[in-house]
Amino acid sequence: MSVGDKLSRINRRDLFKLAGQYGMSSTLMAAGTFGGAMSIGNLAAAAESTYTRRFSKPAKHTLKFGAAGFNARNLLIERAGALEFARDLEARTDGEIRIEFIGDNAICGQTSCVEKTQLGIVDIYAASTQNSAGGAPYLNVLDYAYMFPSRAAQYHFLYSPESQRILRDPLEERHGLKFLFSHCELRGIQLGLGWNDKPTVTKLEQLFGTKNRVTGTQLGRIAMKALNLNPVPVAWEETLDGLRQGLIDGAETWASAVAYAGMTPVVSQCVDLKFFCGTEHTSMSSKVFNSLDGYLQDAVLESSYWAQTHVQGANEAALVNTVGFSDPQLPDTLFVKDNVRCAFLPDSEIKTAEEMCSPEFQPQLWEQWRERLNNWAGGIDTYQEIYDIARQIPADMLAENVEPRRWWKG
Repeated sequence: MSVGDKLSRINRRDLFKLAGQYGMSSTLMAAGTFGGAMSIGNLAAAAESTYTRRFSKPAKHTLKFGAAGFNARNLLIERAGALEFARDLEARTDGEIRIEFIGDNAICGQTSCVEKTQLGIVDIYAASTQNSAGGAPYLNVLDYAYMFPSRAAQYHFLYSPESQRILRDPLEERHGLKFLFSHCELRGIQLGLGWNDKPTVTKLEQLFGTKNRVTGTQLGRIAMKALNLNPVPVAWEETLDGLRQGLIDGAETWASAVAYAGMTPVVSQCVDLKFFCGTEHTSMSSKVFNSLDGYLQDAVLESSYWAQTHVQGANEAALVNTVGFSDPQLPDTLFVKDNVRCAFLPDSEIKTAEEMCSPEFQPQLWEQWRERLNNWAGGIDTYQEIYDIARQIPADMLAENVEPRRWWKG
């Protein structure tokens, strides 16, 4: 039984009672550390211990972390690293920075966390870059179609010192956000129950004409229109109902997002189209970061690096062992329990999709946004530079084998 299953067996009333005594942050941080059996008794003991350690001395800074819909249970499915980062930063600063972790959409959701960070309501947030692109349009720079050939290429770029110049600095200058770390997957189409009795998708043309939910990314819509996937804007929180009621055929998102959001009962096929980024990232208000003493800024960066390395290995393992995103699928995974089939398209079909929608083959579709992003980045060719960096590693490199680097050190 997974830690997530054990946590879910503790009823919400008991969980909130503990949170009322020790605080939700201490309770969630304690829950996230369990590797064995979890009862309300041993969770209470862990929460008390966590609380005592965290409040052993006054904090210099208490930072609000708006974590969209995440909590200790679903962060063990999609390993986005939010709680690990919070725990590590508190320990690394010996309690001088204290994190108030607020998930479950209690203070902000997937599309609003970015704006609430920019407004100073929260100091740090976790949400997908695609859903955050509405409030911080420069995040679209990650979403050119088929710019990244693999999850390994995504991690390689985020570790690259060049990511500072191409992604992080323009984001900070334009939107006041310091990009800290991210989980990495590539988006596909998650088909609803209307496809349950249909053969597993093997050809791109089987998806033509379907109606699919799209996130806040403007660039993602370009790719979907070019692939005849009829993008329909649907809020993440409403996507499950949209699939359940058959209002949409599918949704563009990634495998672990389906699993962490409890969507597996309404998804029949996970089609690995790999057509653009799925990056559940954590960013911080640059104003807040700049207000910290230098040694605390160093700690934030080191904890970000640690969280990035943790996410890199943990999410790759969770995709196979917890989600069931593999061929063959392991028993007792979330996909197997709810009969979600993985449709891994052959390379020839992925190439066809790339030729239909990517900037390399269809540059005219991307001209307006490419020029806009290039100008925001100081005149560089954002697509070409990221494309080239993403191909500095072998095409078949496993994501867990990408060399971690401290990107800010050049």
